[in-house]
Amino acid sequence: MKKTIYPFMLLALLLLVSCKSKKNVVSTLPRPVLNMDSVSAHITDTTVSIAGIFTPDHSQLKDLDVSKNKTRKPKKQESVIDDKHSDWVLRGTKITSSATKLSSAYAGIDRVVNYDFTHRDVPEAFEGFRIAFISDLHYKSLFKEQGLNSLVNLLIAQKADVLLMGGDYQEGCEYVEPLFAALSRVKTPMGTYGVMGNNDYERCHDDIVCTMEHYGMRVLEHKVDTLRKDGQQILIAGVRNPFDLARNGVSPSLALSPKDFVILLVHTPDYIEDVSIANTDLALAGHTHGGQVRIFGVAPILPSHYGNRFVTGLAYNSAKIPLIVTNGIGTSQVPIRIGAPAEIVVITLHRLTE
Repeated sequence: MKKTIYPFMLLALLLLVSCKSKKNVVSTLPRPVLNMDSVSAHITDTTVSIAGIFTPDHSQLKDLDVSKNKTRKPKKQESVIDDKHSDWVLRGTKITSSATKLSSAYAGIDRVVNYDFTHRDVPEAFEGFRIAFISDLHYKSLFKEQGLNSLVNLLIAQKADVLLMGGDYQEGCEYVEPLFAALSRVKTPMGTYGVMGNNDYERCHDDIVCTMEHYGMRVLEHKVDTLRKDGQQILIAGVRNPFDLARNGVSPSLALSPKDFVILLVHTPDYIEDVSIANTDLALAGHTHGGQVRIFGVAPILPSHYGNRFVTGLAYNSAKIPLIVTNGIGTSQVPIRIGAPAEIVVITLHRLTE
């Protein structure tokens, strides 16, 4: 009888030693360390969490998570908050962001998303230079007269040095004149520049161009303009109809110097992946509406052939060129937003000195 029991006892002992050995292996796994060429992003949206959408693929590290910290419950927020986001460091660029939720005084706009963009090519004269960026007004959709008045007042309050616009301005040609008449009240030292969206190529294109020029705004359709300050400069390049790559598949940035600080203004974020945008330091786009309806941070329907890759916020193309995609302000098809707050973007430039 004892001879029969001994083999079973020996087997149980071996299994116990084996399990203990595996536990030790797991507990001693090192925490992953990312070098300076890596990108870390974690964005907390006051409406819905979109963490992890725009980070590079670190799926090979997913089994190394040894964090034991419990998720903290968010504190109660007041009508106006400054919700700090994370920062991204990549190849001579550092980008930090925060979102300020707006009070009811700015009806029709939910928040201002602020970016501090630090780059080695930013000239010294442009330290602290502020860029306001708006897109996808779709006036009048969900965004109507009261919202337009709020937008103008909000932009004036930002005291930006330049205003950039990403297209899809209208939902009817009769709205072009009152829209740009209102926007012309926003005065900046460096003026207002814009590109067209798909809506604007489908209708009213010539009216929009003439009206913008009438109010002293510059239309950048495969054109480049120079912003000068104290003998130094940055360049603003705009893309003409980025959906027609047969005619416009060569980015205007290719003709520029890599030594200049270049901002590329384009309606759809897909363009930065569809074609080379070499010599661009920062691209700005809209078109996605942040998904317009986002469930658990994911947009079931998105006008991009890259899925949720460029849905909103900070992203990078395959060449590691940074892109900021705004949710925009208006809506298309259905006048509703869920999990995609209407917003404006304000970018402050800094020169990298380290």
